[in-house]
Amino acid sequence: MSSDFSHVLFICTGNYYRSRFAEYVFNYHAIRTQPALPWRAFSRGLAIDQVSPGAGHLSPFTLQALSDKGIDAAAYRPPIALGEQDLALAGRVIALKHAEHHPLMGKKFPHWQERIEYWHVHDIDYAHPDQALPEIESLVAALLAALTAEQTG
Repeated sequence: MSSDFSHVLFICTGNYYRSRFAEYVFNYHAIRTQPALPWRAFSRGLAIDQVSPGAGHLSPFTLQALSDKGIDAAAYRPPIALGEQDLALAGRVIALKHAEHHPLMGKKFPHWQERIEYWHVHDIDYAHPDQALPEIESLVAALLAALTAEQTG
């Protein structure tokens, strides 16, 4: 990752669906902001072993939603597990669902548990992608607006 930018880290369980959507949407808009924001997003998962083997590298719902928005996800990668170095690199850390990720952070990275921001976006077992992905997009838009306001003073 380039040191020319500050980094936003999006965390979810499998790094397969929600966090990846947030990452792609954030980066797509950050580069197109005028002036371009000096922030880039990356994403990681707290329990990537929970993604079914053979499920592919990226949720088909995420791929479809990105495609519908004209966001290229052709160079997508497999899910990546969250590590201490990821948390240390990021200037801002956001987990996608408090109820789900706060306990996992407590088990895996207890000294980071209260130092990160938590959103409240349900996974696919509680909210259909037609609801969850627009919610993520709105939260990312608000984050981009806040970072732009901070940059412009």
